[in-house]
Amino acid sequence: MLRRTLGASAGAMALTGAALAADLRAPPPVLLPAPPIFTWTGLYVGLNAGGTWSNNTNVDTVTADVFGNPALGGGPAAGVASAALATASFPVKSSGFIGGGQIGYNYQIANSFVVGLEADIQGIAASNRTHSVFSQAPVAGFPANPIDQTLSSSRGQSYLGTVRGRLGFTITPTLLVYGTGGLAYGQTNSTTSITQAFENAPGVPNPFSSFGTFSNTRVGWTAGGGLEWLFAPNWSVKAEYLYYDLGSVTYGLSPLQSFNSAGTPFTVGAPVSRTSFKGNIVRAGLNYHFNLWGPAPVVAKY
Repeated sequence: MLRRTLGASAGAMALTGAALAADLRAPPPVLLPAPPIFTWTGLYVGLNAGGTWSNNTNVDTVTADVFGNPALGGGPAAGVASAALATASFPVKSSGFIGGGQIGYNYQIANSFVVGLEADIQGIAASNRTHSVFSQAPVAGFPANPIDQTLSSSRGQSYLGTVRGRLGFTITPTLLVYGTGGLAYGQTNSTTSITQAFENAPGVPNPFSSFGTFSNTRVGWTAGGGLEWLFAPNWSVKAEYLYYDLGSVTYGLSPLQSFNSAGTPFTVGAPVSRTSFKGNIVRAGLNYHFNLWGPAPVVAKY
């Protein structure tokens, strides 16, 4: 009897142990998404604002002495003096606020390198500046009849755009340092006006003037660099410097021509002005990235 009781107890304990062992087996794995992988690859658009100032700001004006009427007293000497006075060079500093927008695409390679292409365009406010100079020159042989002159020049830009390649390196996954360069284009404007008058010369009673202007879109190059930081999902800010060169322009003015009181030509000059459009941009930008985060891998959690 005791033997049967012990056998039954042992069997019950075996069954209970088997059930407990079955309950202690590991549960099946739960598949959870890992955090998304950050990548600079993708399309972005944004806004920018900053300042611009020009380099090599001189407007150079050269005037050739075309004619000094020898039939009128002092004509040749007056022609030489008029042309020499109307040959001048002085700076016209050009600077202003710049603001606009950009669009671009990045592609991240080898984890740390980013290549891309960016295009931007921005307007320039308060860029056109004018500088005027008053001067006087004597006429050889006629000390009582010097020439007075006011010469004014202006230069500036209405807008500036670029199409640039970018090559960058990620200092951290969300901080990019880059160099950039490519094509630049912009609306350029320059004018020159000259007004002269002979003092104490009733035979040549009226002031005489010359005027010329240039306004056109110029194409050149640009280069620079910057930093861009992802401060929130899909949003980044950047600080950037660019140097641009749109080349030099030369434009002719109307004849600088004086007449005596009878309407006979007294002197004739041919002025030409030249200036260049080169400058610097410092700006900040805000970009929205459309697909900054790549698909997340799936990992198993036990």
